[in-house]
Amino acid sequence: MGIYVEAKVRADLEELWLRTQDAACHQRWDLRFTEIQPLPGPEDAPVRFRYATRVLPGFTVAGTGVSAGERERPDGTRTSALRFDCPHPLSPLVEGSGYWRYVPDGDGVRFLTGYDYRPRWGRPGAVLDRLVFRPLMGWATAWSFDRLRLWLERGITPERALLHWIAEMTVRALVIAVSCFLLLAGPLQIAEVVGPLGPEAVFALPLVAALAVTLALIKTPLPGTPAARRCLRTPPLRVRAPLLPSLDGARAGGTPALVCAEGSGA
Repeated sequence: MGIYVEAKVRADLEELWLRTQDAACHQRWDLRFTEIQPLPGPEDAPVRFRYATRVLPGFTVAGTGVSAGERERPDGTRTSALRFDCPHPLSPLVEGSGYWRYVPDGDGVRFLTGYDYRPRWGRPGAVLDRLVFRPLMGWATAWSFDRLRLWLERGITPERALLHWIAEMTVRALVIAVSCFLLLAGPLQIAEVVGPLGPEAVFALPLVAALAVTLALIKTPLPGTPAARRCLRTPPLRVRAPLLPSLDGARAGGTPALVCAEGSGA
């Protein structure tokens, strides 16, 4: 099952295109990549690039890809398709393909993606992918799309948006930690905490703590904080992804073969 994410971005189509197609801009807002570096090639050929993701300090997973974009289409939409692979033996994915679509919609643009990949490590890797890595990739994609939306709509830079997210998650974690202590503590321990507030507080505090945990888990993030939940994660209908050049042809320097991947879109 492929990954699908869609965000409504109230911004100019040209500006959205620039901040998603320019490698320097792209690596700033996309949580999945630490570095995106275009590789030399003919101007009229599909763009080849190298990407890297810092998984842990001192440990980076790198791969290569090729993208081809349609800037103008008869229906006013735009499309950018790509294919990528990662030869690193510790990377959880081997290769994949996907696309971005830009659909003008009233006061903004529906920016959507559909992509899929082949996991590494055989059957154990497939299980790990289904349970851990694929949900994480879907969340990271949606979070990044909302981070991009904040940059375009509210002028909040990706770096600032990340600080907002860290600060809010820290506050939520502290609220949960303190509330859990109150929920697990006995009446005597709670009485020591509330002090002169009276015996009523001993019984009221666990209820307040339970409410605080619930709010910390489900409350909508602040307007300036990126949130994956703001993005659509289920495609409205199935379409075929656009044609895109294969990596093998682009690497060989010849005429790239065209492949077509099934994807989800609107």
